[in-house]
Amino acid sequence: MATGVQRASQQLTMADMKGRVDPDWCPGCGDFGVLAAVQKALVELRIPNHSVVTISGIGCSSNFPGYMNTYGMHTLHGRALAVATGLKLANHELTVLVTGGDGDGFGIGGNHFVHSMRRNVDLLYIVMDNQIYGLTTGQTSPTSRIGMKTKSMPFGNIEAPINPISLALAAGATFVARGYSAEQKHLTELIKQGIEHPGLSFLDVFSPCVTYNHDNTYQWFRPRVKKLEDDSAHDPANWMAAMEKSLLWGEEIPIGKFFERTDVPTLHGAEPVLNEGPLIHRDLHVPLDVARSFIEELM
Repeated sequence: MATGVQRASQQLTMADMKGRVDPDWCPGCGDFGVLAAVQKALVELRIPNHSVVTISGIGCSSNFPGYMNTYGMHTLHGRALAVATGLKLANHELTVLVTGGDGDGFGIGGNHFVHSMRRNVDLLYIVMDNQIYGLTTGQTSPTSRIGMKTKSMPFGNIEAPINPISLALAAGATFVARGYSAEQKHLTELIKQGIEHPGLSFLDVFSPCVTYNHDNTYQWFRPRVKKLEDDSAHDPANWMAAMEKSLLWGEEIPIGKFFERTDVPTLHGAEPVLNEGPLIHRDLHVPLDVARSFIEELM
């Protein structure tokens, strides 16, 4: 259990976690699912409102603190992790949640992302990854796919997207996972594990933008969701075969494991523990032999 996670003396409800302001996201936005999963995770962990702080940057998803009945701060574009780090170092007893989007976190906030991973401060960073700049109405983001037509690249994106999962691992993150906003039960469990992990937890959440990203429709996500319901997907042999199929034909992206490092000190002295579990892994745009060695290392 992570240092600083306090428990309420009585059972909390979802209503206890609801902020005074209602979300202004577009109908159908995946961020609604992330908000509900975070609130449910805090309720199930019995973490009282006064011991939680939600920090965000700038973007559609960064309005998150206003929708939570906790302490919160809406900070600068790409600087949420820096602010959250200072907050956690000032008060180790707080449960600090950091929320944002792919543009905020991997674009202008890319430098803070890398150094926060290596510092391993006890935070949970949730990125609502919709592969587009939503608040500024549809420009290419760091995770937009090659060829995707956007307002800023009307003839198609010419840049290869970053892989947040492999970037976080390379930077030294001690808990890395990926979820999907429409899979409430699975996402809630990942958030709970991330909160209780003693160190920096990074959770990349596929959160569809129904207004400006029409490439990633419900049908685009659905094959990946089916994998969540298939226990055989957790078998490394089946997982590897599915990954090879994904790399060759661009079909289903399978589930592997979330990655949690052991024996890594945090700035406030907590001791990480070993654990394993599901991770929806993005398709890797690398040669098959390189992908195989990378995946086998995670196994």
